[in-house]
Formats: sequence, structure tokens, C-alpha cells
Amino acid sequence: MQSGRAVTSVWILEYEVETARRPEPLMGWTASGDTLNQVRMRFHSKEDAIAFAERESFAYAVELPAPHRVRPRSYADNFRYSPPKPA
Repeated sequence: MQSGRAVTSVWILEYEVETARRPEPLMGWTASGDTLNQVRMRFHSKEDAIAFAERESFAYAVELPAPHRVRPRSYADNFRYSPPKPA
């Protein structure tokens, strides 16, 4: 299976987690006292996201996406024998 790149041109603004996450005692779910960690805002461009952060006086850091390298493979590569590498 190959990963798609359909929605990779969207920039996302996320808040930093201010309180530690902990397991919820009754159900065992991961819980946090901070509700801002549930907020994700999507923007069409990096400039739109930066403009919003500056307009709202948020301190921000931009994380650029890692370059995507496509390694061509064929279906037959899934069944090709490769000997184990010596340790």
C-alpha cells in the first residue's frame, strides 16, 4: 500500500500542550485538563496561518514538512528474497 498525498497542501495551527496527559482511572483513556489540545485550525497557505497567529498575538513556530522521496518499487519487490545482513 502506498500513502497518498491528497491533503498535504494544508497548513495546520495547533496549540502546545500545557498540562501533562495522564491515563483516566475509570476507562483508561488518555486524559488532559487542557481543552486547547483538541483545537486544530486549517489554513490554505503558510502565510494565512502566520497572519492569523500574528493578528491574535500568538507566539508561533513554523515546522516545514520533510521532503518526500519517492522510491520506485514494483509489486514483485514484495516477494524478492534478500539474505539477512550480518550483525
